[in-house]
Amino acid sequence: MSDATFTISFAGPLVTLQDAGRPGNMRYGVSASGPMDRLAFDAAHAALGNQPGQTALEVSLGGLSLLCKDGAVTVAITGGDFLVEHNGQKLTSWAVLTVKTGERLTIRAGPSGSWAYLAFAGQVTSDMWLGSQSTHSTSGFGGGALQTGQSLKIADAKIRDDRLGSFPKPDFAKTGAFDVVLGPQDQHFADGAVDQFLTETFTVTDAYDRMGMRLAGPVLDLDGALSIPSEPILRGAVQVSGDGVPTVLLADHQTTGGYPKIATVISCDTDRLTQLRAGETLRFNAVSHQHAVDRARAFQTSKAAYLDQISVARGSLEQRLMRENLIHGCIYD
Repeated sequence: MSDATFTISFAGPLVTLQDAGRPGNMRYGVSASGPMDRLAFDAAHAALGNQPGQTALEVSLGGLSLLCKDGAVTVAITGGDFLVEHNGQKLTSWAVLTVKTGERLTIRAGPSGSWAYLAFAGQVTSDMWLGSQSTHSTSGFGGGALQTGQSLKIADAKIRDDRLGSFPKPDFAKTGAFDVVLGPQDQHFADGAVDQFLTETFTVTDAYDRMGMRLAGPVLDLDGALSIPSEPILRGAVQVSGDGVPTVLLADHQTTGGYPKIATVISCDTDRLTQLRAGETLRFNAVSHQHAVDRARAFQTSKAAYLDQISVARGSLEQRLMRENLIHGCIYD
């Protein structure tokens, strides 16, 4: 094992280092941060055989270009449908490849999705904050946002030829409307506002970052609710400001808020929510607390089975060829 060093040839905004996050600090006013799409993040590490929760690069629509200056390391790319170019060859995401000295790796926005993940078969070296390398985007604490010209070091870089190639995307995530549990302040909205929230279509606006996603759609009128005291809030909470505009809170959300929350997107739907882009539409569907718990449990079961599946090494190219029946007959002279 050795180290690999990269030069950041280009990094768009909000390209950050993220590990599994720093839960347990909200009482101190510190959000958990961590990846926006936790399923894609976990899949990248599983495909490499890494320990869960290691640090990876979260790549925004702004894109990322890396040049390997020294060493070599195997990487995995997951997330949205981004365009990947490795040493001049165009590839798809959801793949494992090895980057060597002198080779360039570029990840840029493709047909869909807002976030991609680049994981390494090694340890990303960076600053830590409260025991985590996750970057809090508004303060910059943690591993930090990548900057053009910066160097990135991967310690204990490994070559994993037995894992190269594409691997399947998860196919168990729900499609269609996003499930929400109503409340905890749905009673503070004017008559008809909750029905509007559940029956009308909303559009993702350009006001979208790691803190939250502001939506355009029907005005959700309040009923004198702006005087409620601030209280703890969670990822997925749909907070409505005084102008009646909803915002879905995401990975770097503030820890308390005084605006009324009309609903909360259930945890197993927030990953696909974060992959929406500005201009895309969405709808919400109310479910019971028990249904939300049942769906979350089923999702975690399916996720665990999927991660187990892709974490199994497939063997080197030679080993894979030996396993295949490449001869279907013979000819005698």
